[in-house]
Amino acid sequence: MNSVSAGPELELRVARAAMLYDASRMDQPGFAAFEREYWRGRGALEEVAGGRGTVAFVHDAGRRWVLRHYRRGGLVARFLDDTYLYTGAARTRAHAEFRLLRRLREWGLPVPVPIAARYVRAGLVYRADLITEELPTRLTLARALAAGPLEPATWRAVGRCIAGLHGRGVQHADLNAHNLLLGAGGEVYVLDFDRGRIRARGAWEDRVLERLHRSLAKVTGGLPAGRCGDAEWRLLLEGVAGGK
Repeated sequence: MNSVSAGPELELRVARAAMLYDASRMDQPGFAAFEREYWRGRGALEEVAGGRGTVAFVHDAGRRWVLRHYRRGGLVARFLDDTYLYTGAARTRAHAEFRLLRRLREWGLPVPVPIAARYVRAGLVYRADLITEELPTRLTLARALAAGPLEPATWRAVGRCIAGLHGRGVQHADLNAHNLLLGAGGEVYVLDFDRGRIRARGAWEDRVLERLHRSLAKVTGGLPAGRCGDAEWRLLLEGVAGGK
């Protein structure tokens, strides 16, 4: 993927809320853009079950956007759901991911284009949302494996994609079979950089791969043999090694 020059990053503040947006991709910024009801009223909203709730797609006047509301996972979600401790605007989940995605796109990495991010404060906590441009595919690695075995070239392409991230020191916090997407032409994309960061290369790269390996074992556990065994994993690692 070629590098993409982002437009100016601008900020809009209202009371205890703030949003960042790419001025080249959002010409009329407003907080309504993060609300599903706004797009539903325009007949532009498509909601699909997945992840920690539903994924919202917006198709309106040439826009093809994805709306994501930040929610917690695991046991803590029972108590905190979608709230996070506010420790400064730059450290909110949405603003941090927005800026990380902008950098990754400048480097030509296969990640979504960030459109806008916002947080809304309530006392000591905040809630947050992110808008990204929809990628050319919705086919996750998990869904592809459920449909049938993958070609060796696909496994190697997944490995090369991961190597491209690690080569730039990009640590994905939760790389799994649901946030790797496969394109029709052999492309591989990566989603969900919440809590991702850029750091010096090191042992964390192996931990990212181990997490992905566990995810693949989980999603293929009840499927026929040949979906993701030792041979397929070796192909992926060949791609990682070849992409360094």
